Amino acid sequence: MNIHDVSRGFFACAFLLQCCGAIAANQPSEIKGDAKSGEQVYARCMACHSLTENRIGPKHCGVVGRRAGAVPGFDYSPAMRRAKIVWSEKTLNQFLADPMKYLPGTAMVFAGVPDPKERADVIAWLKEARPESAACPANAKRRHRG
Repeated sequence: MNIHDVSRGFFACAFLLQCCGAIAANQPSEIKGDAKSGEQVYARCMACHSLTENRIGPKHCGVVGRRAGAVPGFDYSPAMRRAKIVWSEKTLNQFLADPMKYLPGTAMVFAGVPDPKERADVIAWLKEARPESAACPANAKRRHRG
């Protein structure tokens, strides 16, 4: 082994580490979502979904932290019913990037949200849409009735 072999190995290793760092830096988990922008992105989802009621797709109020296929009264695809997924930032990001690839057999025939920033934004919005939040007004009204 001579100095050229050592230096080639060093530079190959440095290049590999640099590439891995660039890939890691571009992962959606590194992108900070903006809920206000996410509300605008969510408007596209409203053709099939709502925060407060089931439509063509299930309601999304409280989706973060919920098991997939668990909204009462919604008729899920067999694939979604069998899925052992809990919706988190990570699982939502993967699903929203390409629903049919992430969960083959899903009834959601939406092509996905290819832009990682838009996915991060809509996930930030969905995280705010908890049953106790103002984003889910039907649930808030029900809770405050005497």
